[in-house]
Amino acid sequence: MLKSGIDKATGFEKRFENIGTVVFENSSTASKAVAKELADLIRVKQAQKQPCILGLATGSSPKGLYAELVRLHKEEGLSFKNVISFNLDEYYPMEPDSVNSYVRFMKEQLFNHVDILPENYHIPDGLLSKKDIADYCDAYEAKIEAMGGIDLQILGIGGNGHIGFNESGSLQNSKTRLVALDHITRVAASKDFSGLEKTPRTAITLGIRKIMEAKRVVLMAWGEGKSNIIRTSVEGQVTNQVPASFLQEHDNAVFILDKEASSELTRINTPWLVEQIEWTDKMIRKAVLGLAQDLKKPILMLTDADYIENGMSDLLADSGPAYDINILIFNKLQNTITGWPGGKPNAEDGKRPERAVPVKKRVLIFSPHPDDDIISMGGTFIRLQQQGHEVHVAYQTSGNIAVADSEALRFGSFVCDYNEKFGIKNIEAENIHKKAIKFLENKKDSEIDIAEVRYIKGLIRKGEARSTSHFVDYQTLKSILWNCRFTKQEPSRKNL
Repeated sequence: MLKSGIDKATGFEKRFENIGTVVFENSSTASKAVAKELADLIRVKQAQKQPCILGLATGSSPKGLYAELVRLHKEEGLSFKNVISFNLDEYYPMEPDSVNSYVRFMKEQLFNHVDILPENYHIPDGLLSKKDIADYCDAYEAKIEAMGGIDLQILGIGGNGHIGFNESGSLQNSKTRLVALDHITRVAASKDFSGLEKTPRTAITLGIRKIMEAKRVVLMAWGEGKSNIIRTSVEGQVTNQVPASFLQEHDNAVFILDKEASSELTRINTPWLVEQIEWTDKMIRKAVLGLAQDLKKPILMLTDADYIENGMSDLLADSGPAYDINILIFNKLQNTITGWPGGKPNAEDGKRPERAVPVKKRVLIFSPHPDDDIISMGGTFIRLQQQGHEVHVAYQTSGNIAVADSEALRFGSFVCDYNEKFGIKNIEAENIHKKAIKFLENKKDSEIDIAEVRYIKGLIRKGEARSTSHFVDYQTLKSILWNCRFTKQEPSRKNL
């Protein structure tokens, strides 16, 4: 049984949940717990001289699990020689050595690092002709049945509740088959395929019937982005619109979650509905804000009846009436608003996070993409710079993500044209450009770029990142010059 050091909820507190859930501090500790269960099962089967039949998943969720299994193999001697695995799905069509192939994924994440026999792992074939798919899928299920069924099935979950590639609308008795991928699924995957137009429209997936026949099912989900679909799957009705909800009817299934993925569960998001709580300032604010959002009412218009009808009568009894609580929370929210992160000169206000003598701050902005800093928080970025803080940006990309091939060629051509125009002899630059052209003309979808192309794309990303910082400096300079012109003063060297 999977146990968490932080999840102490009782069955009564979990009464809104229709399936077992275990919440861990983070995905790392959760993955290690699941890996231990798999390792224990493998060893038990080894002692019984029986094969261990595993159903395996791909995607980001099981990466930590596979890394821990590799560690257990290398450091603690866990053998996989008795393991027979069946993967859930594969894009179609898909070459096995493609960067987005699940064959490649499984080899890189697990199979190439442990002693599983090559003939013992099975992954749907993405190169079949369409006329052969139905027979292949029947044979895939027959292999599982011949082994006695799956002992433990690992699952992730899609944003629309799909398991495997069983999209919304899949039936509980659905078989292994070729399916059309939901638009939501394709959009989520499009970043890996350099655009939606290059993202596969179909995939081969293990059917829900075989998943439900597994002796044990462990679904893993990480991150706040999965929190809403987790709540729907766990607490909502069983419906084919959310295939993961079918697991409510499995007699040995569990959802393994990190704190963020569990954040919308009733016992975590609104604990006052399942147990008596201590109404701290933080909890009162959370409850009142949540109530206002759910009822779509301004905080100051919440009534005693609103509190009572939504499980907050004990708060009303302790701190009411509603009017007093509303005023308290409204004022606290108002006092958190400031346009001066480092303090506003000569405007100290004990109720707001401002200082009369501003403190120069060193600010580090993390940006997943070179556009995110200026698009998502450009105003704050510029304001911090204008107020004299030391601002840095850390771009969280590998340097060549989402740069079009045509852009790489354009920049390569620019370098060659630049050299020719100014009489710069650089044979190496020309050779790199020719090599890039030759590669890109014959490049397959999802093929990894050669090193030269990746480096060119990385330089493009670096330039985009630099331009954001230059833009912020320019905005600050414009502001200084505008103020000088407005006051009919010449800008000093110090200001510039």
